[in-house]
Amino acid sequence: MAGPLQDLKVLELGQLIAGPFAGKTFAEFGADLIKIEPPSQPGRPGGDPLRYWRQLHEGTSLWWHVQSRNKKSVTVNLREPEGQDIVRRLALEADIVIENFRPGTLEKWGLGYEQLARDNPGLIMVRISGFGQTGPMRDQAGFGSIGESMGGMRYVTGYPDRPPVRMNLSIGDAIASLHAVIGALMALHHRQRSGRGQVVDVALYEAVFNMMESVLPEYDLAGLVRERTGSNLTGIVPSNTYPSGDGTHIVIGANGDSIFRRLCQAMGRDDWLEDRSLQTNDGRATRAAELDAGIAAWTSSLSADEALARLGQAQVPSARIYSIADIVSDPQYLARDMIRRVRLEDGTELRVPGIVPKLSATPGEVRGPGPRLGEHTGETLAAMGFSAEEIARMRAAGIV
Repeated sequence: MAGPLQDLKVLELGQLIAGPFAGKTFAEFGADLIKIEPPSQPGRPGGDPLRYWRQLHEGTSLWWHVQSRNKKSVTVNLREPEGQDIVRRLALEADIVIENFRPGTLEKWGLGYEQLARDNPGLIMVRISGFGQTGPMRDQAGFGSIGESMGGMRYVTGYPDRPPVRMNLSIGDAIASLHAVIGALMALHHRQRSGRGQVVDVALYEAVFNMMESVLPEYDLAGLVRERTGSNLTGIVPSNTYPSGDGTHIVIGANGDSIFRRLCQAMGRDDWLEDRSLQTNDGRATRAAELDAGIAAWTSSLSADEALARLGQAQVPSARIYSIADIVSDPQYLARDMIRRVRLEDGTELRVPGIVPKLSATPGEVRGPGPRLGEHTGETLAAMGFSAEEIARMRAAGIV
């Protein structure tokens, strides 16, 4: 089934995480996406560095088969004038160019937005960088970890008596990528009316900051600095992680007023149910430690299965804390087609995540694993009008 973006041509110039994650989303929903990668050089393997990150299979990262699925790999040396010309020609036909180089890099190569848009005024350029295309820090290098730190997320993550911690994921990059996709789709909508493209400028730290809820107005008017609180949620009670009697932990979110009443009934805590000061969140927030201790005592008296069964019957949001081993066998994941399978070039079958979001009429699709380095170079250049002899010459010269 063709995806909703099947008529879009996307050119991806980025590498590692932020730019390519945005490209992955477009490709999952049908966009014709060409990923530009540096060709191999003597002593250098070439390609997006993500190809060689974390766990490898047959020399290629397993992560690659998620991040680059549905994409076409074309090798081009962007530092060579002939390679830059190839990208200009590809950009002539593109709807969207995605890049996550340091600001000014594409301009140095003659591939900046103003240069490309002169010949393709409808072009939309998605630019993801550490600090954005303007401001005093625009030229500084920035990874997702820096964005998470400067955006405020790291400060509120962890326990109050310990240094800030990070998720064992590149969450800042993913957040920036999703903002980039949203921005590109809005720019496409505007282009339908105006015929003109534009730049979508996403800074990693700003994308993270956009997720920081009410921390700014709370600081501005109340002088409140939200701090690390471990596993609970400041001022929203009860919402925490609680021990079970069989040595595991479960999460309970009973911070809605009616949900809290159902929790009290499930626990047999008529005293809380009848206490008028606990009927709204502001009252519960002043007694968070007392409530958490009482809930923990109750969950500790039951196995995780028993506690979750009672909470489920009472319609109180609750769950185990899943590892990936739990996820791959969970009936909800399976029912929603969130565990897909692809076959690698050597015949190995690999499970990969499914598609988010679900569209009823034009769903996204996993058409295959990540491509081999330069797998589509020949066919792409041939379609552009290059002869077999020209392609061979450029390969020998390290241009493609």
